[in-house]
Amino acid sequence: MKSRFQLATSAVALTICSFSSAAFAQSTGSVDFEEEIVVTGSLAADVGGIQIPDTPKSKSVLTDEYIQRQNPGQTVLDTINSIPGVTFTNNDAYGSSGGSLNIRGFGGDRISLTFDGVPLNDTGNYAIYSNQQLDPELIQQVNVNLGSTDVDSPTASAVGGTVNYRTRRPNEDFSVRVAASAGQFDFKRVFASVDSGNLNASGSRFYVSASNATNDNPFNNYGKVDKQQYNASFFQPIGENGDFVQVSAHYNQNRNNFFGSVALREDTSGNRIVPNRFPLTTDEREYNINFPCTTTVPAQPNLADAASRCGTEFDRRFNPSNTGNLRIKSKFSLTDTLTLTVDPSFQYVKANGGGTVNARERLEGGRTGYIGGRPYFGKDLNGDGDLLDEVAILAPSKTRTQRFGVIANLRFDMSDTQSIQVSYTFDRGRHRQTGETCLLNTGGTPEDVFCNEGLTGAAGNVLKKRDRKSIATLHQASGRYNGKFMEEKLLLDIGVRLPFFTRDLTQNCFTTSASGFVDCFGSDTLNASYAASFPTRQGPQNREFNYNKLLPNVGFTYKLVDNVSLFGSYAQGLSVPGTDPLYSSFFFVPGTAGVKPAPETTDSFDGGLRYRSGPVQAMVSGWFTKYNNRLQTVFDVETNESIFTNIGKVDVYGLDASIAFQPVDFFNVYAFGSLNESEIKDNVNRSATQTVPLAGKKLNDTPNYSFGVGSQINLGPVSIGGVAKRTGGRYIYDTNLPVYASAPDYSRLGVDSAYAAPAIVFGAKKPAYWMVNLDARVNLEFLGLNDKTFFQLNVYNLFDELYVGSSGGATFQSSGPGFAQIGAPRTVSGTINFQF
Repeated sequence: MKSRFQLATSAVALTICSFSSAAFAQSTGSVDFEEEIVVTGSLAADVGGIQIPDTPKSKSVLTDEYIQRQNPGQTVLDTINSIPGVTFTNNDAYGSSGGSLNIRGFGGDRISLTFDGVPLNDTGNYAIYSNQQLDPELIQQVNVNLGSTDVDSPTASAVGGTVNYRTRRPNEDFSVRVAASAGQFDFKRVFASVDSGNLNASGSRFYVSASNATNDNPFNNYGKVDKQQYNASFFQPIGENGDFVQVSAHYNQNRNNFFGSVALREDTSGNRIVPNRFPLTTDEREYNINFPCTTTVPAQPNLADAASRCGTEFDRRFNPSNTGNLRIKSKFSLTDTLTLTVDPSFQYVKANGGGTVNARERLEGGRTGYIGGRPYFGKDLNGDGDLLDEVAILAPSKTRTQRFGVIANLRFDMSDTQSIQVSYTFDRGRHRQTGETCLLNTGGTPEDVFCNEGLTGAAGNVLKKRDRKSIATLHQASGRYNGKFMEEKLLLDIGVRLPFFTRDLTQNCFTTSASGFVDCFGSDTLNASYAASFPTRQGPQNREFNYNKLLPNVGFTYKLVDNVSLFGSYAQGLSVPGTDPLYSSFFFVPGTAGVKPAPETTDSFDGGLRYRSGPVQAMVSGWFTKYNNRLQTVFDVETNESIFTNIGKVDVYGLDASIAFQPVDFFNVYAFGSLNESEIKDNVNRSATQTVPLAGKKLNDTPNYSFGVGSQINLGPVSIGGVAKRTGGRYIYDTNLPVYASAPDYSRLGVDSAYAAPAIVFGAKKPAYWMVNLDARVNLEFLGLNDKTFFQLNVYNLFDELYVGSSGGATFQSSGPGFAQIGAPRTVSGTINFQF
């Protein structure tokens, strides 16, 4: 089978129009528009599956053949790690436990992830959940816009580009596919799909699919991943013009606990690792959790019993999720020159994460509530007849989302070389966030991982560590013009989009600090009593924030000679603050209107050269983005809270290059590399008396370089391939300082010689590392089976590299050593695939 390594140039331009083929778009309207404007012959023949599309903005595409050669069930975000400038760190080798995405200094909350045009970023903080993505067997292709977004993208945060993946259509012939996989860490997975084939002369057809995957924790003796997914799609062609309606449904259920996340602390004592320091050797990756355990602190009447530690380990934290969507894609040719596309969708999310808390049986200030980060119940929780004790209970952060959207496009072809498109995008997400508490059983396991029935206090109020609701609404108008001139050597791309974004926020708790910390009571009577005692604290309230900005852009490509082209683009971008910084603004001086957090804005430039001819494709490009009001959000895994810092102006820039070569039909090789630089312009104030030195520093979690090489060889029924990638060091904090045993006084650090800074427990950077993945496939047709039956072997992290994965992306160290994820270990798996 021919390999499909799709690589492209890179950029950080927020261009909203393009001259790409349909393979590089997301919504039906974008696909349709780009099909019409592509220049005949503008896409050179691929070299071993590598294409460099001749567009004003840089894109990269991976097809289904490449995607399905990765680990069975792998998240598509790990697959794109082979694209220059993309860094993804996986929490486990099978993609079901989460991970972290970064594209040229832009974290996942600045990258729009879409699924058939449906936005998947969290409606609150724009986070990406890599473990909830579509089964790879159903993905037709994934394309990455490196720093750009399509004109009709339903996003308020994609200043760092987009990742778009599209599902396949049902097959025209009846077919059944079954794939069974097994691997290390007791991995088992089964995927099955059935395509109906054409049901009638009009071509009506559908498919249904299901999968189930389980695997053990690769680092300790506790926890198991259990993931199931169901998909269905119905496709109805209309007429002879390619018009159609496709209705699809998706449901994904994950049950997994946190694991492999330990503090960034080095220890040379030679002891085995415990969950408070990062491993120094691969042997130290494995550690024990106290499981099974029983309650070790007996309830004793009239004594102040301490809380049991049974079930309170960080690795015991559960992260369940139920997600689903219903989406429709449609295209209608109204006339020979006028085409309408409409893509409505609905999404549902129920998820939570978080750990335990020591509940107090007593009252606090005569009240029962969640006060100062602790619940006070005012009643006996452990049955010993007194109110003196502390009891360990489950305290997750629950999120429920209902989201409706639609993307509508109307395209008018003025001539064979000029087209215009107008678009309207609507997106409304109801984002409900609560934090009920529940009991643990005697073994330390939650009685209900979703905590559906929260515990009540003595006043009958349900105790919640948070209680808030956000309704995020986007209305976006956009337009694009595409024209070809000078005998189609020059392609001009001019467009504009105008988003109107509103967040209607309701906070049902008291905001007690500018960092967004809250006290919650769940009772009008208790709220009134608390407000009377603390008049300077902001009580329950509702605020509405509106953001809009006209975002122009311009781009071009120019063919210098037959095989060489020049491209360039400029665009402005907007990223609206997420819910956490907006809720933090609820804390303000009484009698004032409060502060409206400023949005991020960007000016982005991109340009370069491409060479595409015969067995060689090559490119070199440079990019530059100037930030204003760069917001850094820091999530604390211990407190399950987020704080944010506006670090002001930041410049981000870099250089990318790639070359692909296929000397013979059965062998191809490619190489790619990226250089990434950034500069924070100003220091920031941590408090009235302390300044954090950031001026001249580089952004955290962004490798200053990455490079890789990939190849595949096909010898009869056997094909062997792989990718090796080197990822450079990544700063842990924007301060570019090492990790200390406790937070230093930044205003004195390095200035006051009398100041004794805390001991250094980890370096300033996560070390550089290699990631090498191999795949081998044997077609079993020689056994008398059909040519779609094969056995595949995958080896993830071939050399068992020990590396630091994600670490949260903090601006500065605000407490003890932060947590980081241990990189997934070497993992071997095999898959047998039958299809008929």
